[in-house]
Amino acid sequence: MQSLGYEKFSIFERYPILIFWETTRACPLRCIHCRASAIDKPLPGELTTEEGKRLIQQLLDFDKKPTLIFSGGDPLFRRDLFELLSYANKLGINFGVAPAVSEFLDKHILKKIKDFGASSISFSLDGSTSATHDFIRRKIGTFERTIHAVQTALELGLDVQINTTVMKTNYLELPSIFSLIRKMNVQVWEVFFLIKTGRGMDVEDLNAIECESVCNFLYDASFYGVKIRVVEGPFIRRVLKQRAELGDYWKDEVYLKLRNELFLNNGKGSTTSTLSHRGTLDGDGILFVAYDGSVYPGPLIPFCIGNVKENKLAEIYNHNPLLKKIRNRELNGFCGICEYKRVCGGSRARSFAYYSDPLGPDPACFYAMQRIASSMQRQLS
Repeated sequence: MQSLGYEKFSIFERYPILIFWETTRACPLRCIHCRASAIDKPLPGELTTEEGKRLIQQLLDFDKKPTLIFSGGDPLFRRDLFELLSYANKLGINFGVAPAVSEFLDKHILKKIKDFGASSISFSLDGSTSATHDFIRRKIGTFERTIHAVQTALELGLDVQINTTVMKTNYLELPSIFSLIRKMNVQVWEVFFLIKTGRGMDVEDLNAIECESVCNFLYDASFYGVKIRVVEGPFIRRVLKQRAELGDYWKDEVYLKLRNELFLNNGKGSTTSTLSHRGTLDGDGILFVAYDGSVYPGPLIPFCIGNVKENKLAEIYNHNPLLKKIRNRELNGFCGICEYKRVCGGSRARSFAYYSDPLGPDPACFYAMQRIASSMQRQLS
């Protein structure tokens, strides 16, 4: 297969760029796709304040300090949250906060998050209307509170990122969600492709054709100045390359519907895409630390590789055999022989969710599924 000319090893070989810390499992919402199956109260075994500070200090062990994301559950459920934010700021750690949008999140809290040094804040927006968003979040009024929180955070001067999880329930609303994001002048949209884990086990996922349509839509949307990032859909980087080489190659009806609505609502875009040709995978540029200190390759892959109470994060990242294989793209199945594996690599979380193999193929990749089907046809003929 042809070489794409990329270096042998991952660009994140020596250090991750993001560390996600699930500060607590407690959360006031009951989102249908919640990977953590979050609950009302903190679970026993949460890292203490001092253990949390030791975790934060471990970020200094890397050659380059990663950004720390205080997530949950809802990090606002930790009474020591602002003490932890202050400590990270004192050490010169760049950090962001990902709070749940509830009645606890008001202007006073948002101002404190900014004053304590957060570089960014992220809010989830999973629908363009209250009907869809509140259904997914399982709490009436969450949509209106989210819009208000975004507007308030922007007024305070916080850098705001909108997160959207794509599933059967909402994927046809992506153009209207994007239009709402642009209307609010949000500069970053992070789109998560559903992984069936936690409460998400009961949520209907997109098939490979629909994923390809969504990726082509996101490619088109990336020409309107909003920085678009994709989580658990690394095949978008293959789509980005194919669109550059083949032009508008994808003609699926769902894609055409999404694209036409995008153009109708937003007019003509620019000539420059905000999508990146390289990006992270679980264990390749990111790590996830659970509420009890357990370490995972990423937030959506429940495959424990250590604990910060016993192991240093830098030691885990640099020496764990699984992470080395992911970064070297020593993958199984079609992902292992795909000519796009360096630029893509497939979702390690989805492979684990479907096949219990963190190095296996990604069933949401249309290119992989098409090649597998062609191979099977040749064998049968």
